[in-house]
Amino acid sequence: MKILIVDDDKEIVELLSIYVKNEHYEPVLAYSGKEAMTKLATNPDIALMILDIMMPNMSGIEVVKQVRKDSQIPIIIVSAKTGDMDKIQGLITGADDYVTKPFNPLEVMARVKSLLRRSTNNVTNNEPDQLEVGPLSIQRDSHEVTTLTGRQIQLTALEFGILYLLASHPNRVFSADEIFERVWQQESIVSAKTVMVHVSHLRDKIEEATGGEKVIETVWGVGYKVEG
Repeated sequence: MKILIVDDDKEIVELLSIYVKNEHYEPVLAYSGKEAMTKLATNPDIALMILDIMMPNMSGIEVVKQVRKDSQIPIIIVSAKTGDMDKIQGLITGADDYVTKPFNPLEVMARVKSLLRRSTNNVTNNEPDQLEVGPLSIQRDSHEVTTLTGRQIQLTALEFGILYLLASHPNRVFSADEIFERVWQQESIVSAKTVMVHVSHLRDKIEEATGGEKVIETVWGVGYKVEG
Protein backbone atom coordinates (compact mmCIF):
# COMPACT_ATOMS: atom_id res chain seq x y z
CA MET A 1 0.00 0.00 0.00
CA LYS A 2 1.14 3.54 -0.75
CA ILE A 3 0.96 6.19 1.97
CA LEU A 4 1.29 9.87 1.09
CA ILE A 5 3.25 11.91 3.66
CA VAL A 6 2.81 15.69 3.35
CA ASP A 7 4.74 18.25 5.42
CA ASP A 8 6.92 21.25 4.63
CA ASP A 9 9.34 20.05 7.33
CA LYS A 10 11.61 17.63 5.48
CA GLU A 11 12.87 16.05 8.70
CA ILE A 12 9.33 15.05 9.69
CA VAL A 13 8.67 13.63 6.21
CA GLU A 14 11.89 11.61 6.38
CA LEU A 15 11.12 10.36 9.91
CA LEU A 16 7.61 9.22 9.00
CA SER A 17 8.81 7.63 5.77
CA ILE A 18 11.23 5.44 7.75
CA TYR A 19 8.41 4.17 9.97
CA VAL A 20 6.11 3.70 6.97
CA LYS A 21 8.78 1.56 5.27
CA ASN A 22 9.32 -0.42 8.46
CA GLU A 23 5.64 -1.41 8.34
CA HIS A 24 6.09 -2.55 4.70
CA TYR A 25 4.12 0.31 3.16
CA GLU A 26 5.44 2.43 0.30
CA PRO A 27 5.89 6.12 1.19
CA VAL A 28 5.03 8.82 -1.33
CA LEU A 29 6.47 12.18 -0.29
CA ALA A 30 5.23 15.74 -0.75
CA TYR A 31 6.41 18.99 0.80
CA SER A 32 3.46 21.28 0.04
CA GLY A 33 -0.28 21.12 -0.40
CA LYS A 34 -0.04 21.65 -4.14
CA GLU A 35 2.54 18.89 -4.49
CA ALA A 36 0.26 16.61 -2.45
CA MET A 37 -2.59 17.17 -4.91
CA THR A 38 -0.25 16.36 -7.81
CA LYS A 39 0.95 13.16 -6.13
CA LEU A 40 -2.66 12.09 -5.49
CA ALA A 41 -3.54 12.69 -9.13
CA THR A 42 -0.58 10.66 -10.39
CA ASN A 43 -0.84 7.87 -7.80
CA PRO A 44 -4.49 6.76 -7.74
CA ASP A 45 -3.54 3.75 -5.61
CA ILE A 46 -2.53 5.85 -2.58
CA ALA A 47 -4.33 4.23 0.36
CA LEU A 48 -3.92 6.88 3.07
CA MET A 49 -2.53 10.38 3.61
CA ILE A 50 -0.62 11.82 6.59
CA LEU A 51 -0.96 15.59 6.34
CA ASP A 52 0.36 18.70 8.05
CA ILE A 53 -1.93 21.74 8.36
CA MET A 54 0.39 24.73 8.36
CA MET A 55 2.01 24.82 4.93
CA PRO A 56 2.64 27.75 2.58
CA ASN A 57 0.42 28.48 -0.45
CA MET A 58 -2.09 25.68 0.22
CA SER A 59 -2.87 24.63 3.78
CA GLY A 60 -3.63 21.11 4.89
CA ILE A 61 -7.25 22.10 5.52
CA GLU A 62 -7.55 23.20 1.88
CA VAL A 63 -6.03 19.90 0.78
CA VAL A 64 -8.63 17.97 2.79
CA LYS A 65 -11.44 20.03 1.27
CA GLN A 66 -10.18 19.37 -2.26
CA VAL A 67 -9.61 15.66 -1.65
CA ARG A 68 -13.05 15.16 -0.12
CA LYS A 69 -14.75 16.44 -3.29
CA ASP A 70 -14.12 13.09 -4.97
CA SER A 71 -12.23 10.76 -2.63
CA GLN A 72 -12.83 9.10 0.73
CA ILE A 73 -9.27 7.92 1.38
CA PRO A 74 -8.33 8.01 5.08
CA ILE A 75 -6.57 11.22 6.15
CA ILE A 76 -4.58 11.71 9.35
CA ILE A 77 -3.72 15.30 10.22
CA VAL A 78 -0.43 15.74 12.09
CA SER A 79 -0.22 19.32 13.29
CA ALA A 80 1.37 21.68 15.81
CA LYS A 81 -2.06 23.21 16.33
CA THR A 82 -3.23 21.69 19.61
CA GLY A 83 -6.45 23.56 20.41
CA ASP A 84 -9.78 21.73 20.50
CA MET A 85 -11.22 24.02 17.82
CA ASP A 86 -8.30 23.27 15.50
CA LYS A 87 -8.91 19.54 15.93
CA ILE A 88 -12.65 19.92 15.41
CA GLN A 89 -12.10 22.02 12.28
CA GLY A 90 -9.84 19.34 10.84
CA LEU A 91 -12.33 16.58 11.56
CA ILE A 92 -15.34 18.54 10.31
CA THR A 93 -13.48 19.34 7.10
CA GLY A 94 -13.14 15.61 6.48
CA ALA A 95 -10.02 14.28 8.20
CA ASP A 96 -10.38 10.91 9.90
CA ASP A 97 -7.92 11.46 12.74
CA TYR A 98 -5.81 14.24 14.28
CA VAL A 99 -2.42 13.88 15.98
CA THR A 100 -0.62 16.81 17.60
CA LYS A 101 3.08 17.61 17.33
CA PRO A 102 5.43 16.62 18.85
CA PHE A 103 4.23 13.09 18.22
CA ASN A 104 5.37 9.55 18.79
CA PRO A 105 5.85 7.94 15.33
CA LEU A 106 4.68 4.62 16.75
CA GLU A 107 1.35 6.21 17.71
CA VAL A 108 0.98 7.63 14.21
CA MET A 109 1.63 4.21 12.70
CA ALA A 110 -0.88 2.58 15.07
CA ARG A 111 -3.49 5.02 13.79
CA VAL A 112 -2.44 4.39 10.19
CA LYS A 113 -2.94 0.64 10.58
CA SER A 114 -6.26 1.15 12.34
CA LEU A 115 -7.62 3.35 9.56
CA LEU A 116 -6.37 1.00 6.86
CA ARG A 117 -8.15 -1.89 8.57
CA ARG A 118 -11.37 0.11 8.47
CA SER A 119 -10.96 1.15 4.84
CA THR A 120 -10.21 -2.40 3.69
CA ASN A 121 -13.40 -3.69 5.34
CA ASN A 122 -12.51 -5.97 8.24
CA VAL A 123 -15.98 -6.68 9.63
CA THR A 124 -16.48 -10.24 10.73
CA ASN A 125 -18.25 -12.78 8.60
CA ASN A 126 -21.06 -13.31 11.13
CA GLU A 127 -22.28 -9.76 10.68
CA PRO A 128 -25.11 -9.27 8.16
CA ASP A 129 -24.12 -8.23 4.64
CA GLN A 130 -27.12 -5.93 4.25
CA LEU A 131 -29.00 -3.81 6.77
CA GLU A 132 -32.15 -1.76 6.37
CA VAL A 133 -32.55 1.05 8.88
CA GLY A 134 -35.13 3.79 8.46
CA PRO A 135 -34.64 5.29 4.99
CA LEU A 136 -31.24 3.65 4.47
CA SER A 137 -29.91 0.46 2.92
CA ILE A 138 -26.41 -0.46 4.12
CA GLN A 139 -24.17 -2.90 2.21
CA ARG A 140 -21.38 -4.28 4.39
CA ASP A 141 -18.95 -5.65 1.79
CA SER A 142 -19.09 -2.75 -0.65
CA HIS A 143 -19.38 -0.06 2.08
CA GLU A 144 -22.33 1.42 0.19
CA VAL A 145 -25.17 3.35 1.82
CA THR A 146 -28.19 4.29 -0.28
CA THR A 147 -31.53 5.91 0.41
CA LEU A 148 -34.91 4.39 -0.46
CA THR A 149 -34.90 6.54 -3.60
CA GLY A 150 -31.56 5.05 -4.69
CA ARG A 151 -29.36 7.99 -3.81
CA GLN A 152 -25.89 6.93 -2.69
CA ILE A 153 -24.35 8.59 0.38
CA GLN A 154 -20.58 8.97 0.23
CA LEU A 155 -19.11 8.11 3.63
CA THR A 156 -15.56 7.85 4.91
CA ALA A 157 -14.44 4.49 6.29
CA LEU A 158 -14.92 5.72 9.86
CA GLU A 159 -18.36 7.22 9.16
CA PHE A 160 -19.44 3.92 7.61
CA GLY A 161 -18.02 2.04 10.58
CA ILE A 162 -20.04 4.14 13.03
CA LEU A 163 -23.25 3.77 11.05
CA TYR A 164 -22.81 0.02 10.56
CA LEU A 165 -22.04 -0.51 14.25
CA LEU A 166 -25.15 1.35 15.42
CA ALA A 167 -27.42 -0.08 12.70
CA SER A 168 -26.34 -3.66 13.40
CA HIS A 169 -27.27 -3.25 17.07
CA PRO A 170 -30.63 -1.43 16.93
CA ASN A 171 -31.85 0.21 20.14
CA ARG A 172 -28.52 -0.37 21.87
CA VAL A 173 -26.83 2.77 23.17
CA PHE A 174 -23.08 2.97 22.53
CA SER A 175 -20.94 5.40 24.48
CA ALA A 176 -18.34 7.51 22.67
CA ASP A 177 -15.60 5.35 24.21
CA GLU A 178 -17.24 2.13 22.94
CA ILE A 179 -17.65 3.57 19.45
CA PHE A 180 -14.05 4.73 19.38
CA GLU A 181 -12.66 1.39 20.53
CA ARG A 182 -14.81 -0.64 18.12
CA VAL A 183 -14.55 1.56 15.03
CA TRP A 184 -11.07 3.03 15.40
CA GLN A 185 -9.93 -0.29 16.92
CA GLN A 186 -7.73 1.47 19.44
CA GLU A 187 -8.00 2.02 23.14
CA SER A 188 -9.99 5.15 23.90
CA ILE A 189 -7.75 8.24 23.98
CA VAL A 190 -9.69 11.49 24.50
CA SER A 191 -12.25 10.03 22.12
CA ALA A 192 -15.47 11.87 22.99
CA LYS A 193 -14.87 14.96 20.84
CA THR A 194 -13.52 12.90 17.95
CA VAL A 195 -16.58 10.63 17.93
CA MET A 196 -18.94 13.59 18.37
CA VAL A 197 -17.54 15.34 15.29
CA HIS A 198 -17.73 12.20 13.13
CA VAL A 199 -21.29 11.47 14.25
CA SER A 200 -22.27 15.08 13.51
CA HIS A 201 -20.75 14.88 10.03
CA LEU A 202 -22.44 11.51 9.42
CA ARG A 203 -25.81 12.91 10.49
CA ASP A 204 -25.42 15.90 8.17
CA LYS A 205 -24.78 13.61 5.21
CA ILE A 206 -27.75 11.37 6.02
CA GLU A 207 -30.14 14.27 6.60
CA GLU A 208 -29.02 16.03 3.42
CA ALA A 209 -29.59 12.87 1.36
CA THR A 210 -32.94 11.93 2.96
CA GLY A 211 -34.56 15.33 3.28
CA GLY A 212 -34.03 15.65 7.02
CA GLU A 213 -34.53 12.09 8.32
CA LYS A 214 -32.91 11.60 11.74
CA VAL A 215 -31.45 8.10 11.86
CA ILE A 216 -28.92 8.43 14.68
CA GLU A 217 -30.24 9.52 18.06
CA THR A 218 -28.29 11.04 20.93
CA VAL A 219 -29.03 9.67 24.39
CA TRP A 220 -27.79 12.58 26.45
CA GLY A 221 -25.06 11.73 28.90
CA VAL A 222 -24.86 8.16 27.60
CA GLY A 223 -24.11 7.92 23.88
CA TYR A 224 -25.74 7.20 20.50
CA LYS A 225 -28.17 4.69 19.05
CA VAL A 226 -30.23 3.77 16.00
CA GLU A 227 -33.82 2.71 16.67
CA GLY A 228 -34.90 -0.64 15.30
